[in-house]
Amino acid sequence: MFLTIETGLVVLAFLLLAAGVVGSLVPQVPGALLSLSGVFTYWYATGEPGTVVLIALVLAGLVTWGIDVAGGVVAARAGGASNGTALLAGVVALVLFFVTGPLGVILGVAVTVFGVEFYRQEDARKGLKAALVTTVGMLASGVAQALVTGSILLAMVGVELL
Repeated sequence: MFLTIETGLVVLAFLLLAAGVVGSLVPQVPGALLSLSGVFTYWYATGEPGTVVLIALVLAGLVTWGIDVAGGVVAARAGGASNGTALLAGVVALVLFFVTGPLGVILGVAVTVFGVEFYRQEDARKGLKAALVTTVGMLASGVAQALVTGSILLAMVGVELL
């Protein structure tokens, strides 16, 4: 028995959708964009979902991508970190992702934010607060992304089954 191109694309779409959920939990992996790739691959292969559902899924994916991009920076700023510290933490996260993986990213960002804010403000409590809020914000951002990308996956399962 041979697979058709359509069947292969549907399988690829669901692999991308599942990768989107997993990727949303891993720092610096674009889970939302993987999910959107899955939605568009499925749509290309089958012509489904319809326009309204497709627009809703794309909007959900774009919101999730926004959470991914802005989550760490917003958390750093909410914790009292400067824009420069938030930017530096983003660079550290990107570098550490390739060197240490997700745990290293979280620890590296926390240490970076603490160190820079402690130096900048000469106050260990403010540095620690900024580091903790940033870390919790990054983790919360990942959970929020996983919930939305999981919802996108479930919606596409519903499209396939209906």
